[in-house]
Amino acid sequence: MAKNEVDRSGAAVRFPPPVAGILTIVAGYVMGRWIPLLTDYDLATPDRYWIGGGIALAALLVLGLWPIRLFRDTEQNVTPWSDTPEIIIEGPYKFTRNPMYLMMLLVNFGFAVIFSEPWILIFLPGLALALYHIAIKHEEIYLEQKFGESYLTYKRSVRRWI
Repeated sequence: MAKNEVDRSGAAVRFPPPVAGILTIVAGYVMGRWIPLLTDYDLATPDRYWIGGGIALAALLVLGLWPIRLFRDTEQNVTPWSDTPEIIIEGPYKFTRNPMYLMMLLVNFGFAVIFSEPWILIFLPGLALALYHIAIKHEEIYLEQKFGESYLTYKRSVRRWI
């Protein structure tokens, strides 16, 4: 491929982003067993399960499954390293360019509440940074190269996260 030629095969994402979210939950939970931060509080109440579970479920449905349905409706592959034939700008893509990555952050937050585990919360900024470096940055470069001004216009009108 020539130096100025656009790679249309997909973004240069080499690590599955959901793995980063899962690793954050596991790492936070394990750290909480080794170095507990909430030893003086009894947060083992059923309310936290409902609250945390509600946050995680709502994020999964609205920011996870809805975008997957939109991808399928437009006959696109949901994996970030696949070709993107068109930009989706409806549904949750009207208010965030990255609903599935936002969903991963909110699901992690939900699990932090369910487990009463501050380590998961502490790791959340690291997860956001990791998602940016392993996926979002590469996707944005790819989409700018492939769609040019139409993607740049969308990018100017919709925030990356919220």
